[in-house]
Amino acid sequence: MEHWLVRATVMPAIIDFIMKRYSVNESKALEMFYKSITGANYADDETGLYAQSALYLFNLFKNEYEKSIQ
Repeated sequence: MEHWLVRATVMPAIIDFIMKRYSVNESKALEMFYKSITGANYADDETGLYAQSALYLFNLFKNEYEKSIQ
């Protein structure tokens, strides 16, 4: 399966996790994810993150985001 297709399949779940955890709308959740290091790494095929689960990716994001707001 193509990497872009895997990402497109997993992204809705990641965004849903962000929306629920931080009580934000879809647009804000997308912005938060894509501005993060996790989001940048997820978009890079070389990292292999496209093969990870939505929950794993959300937890990477959550750890990064919560460290940044402390």
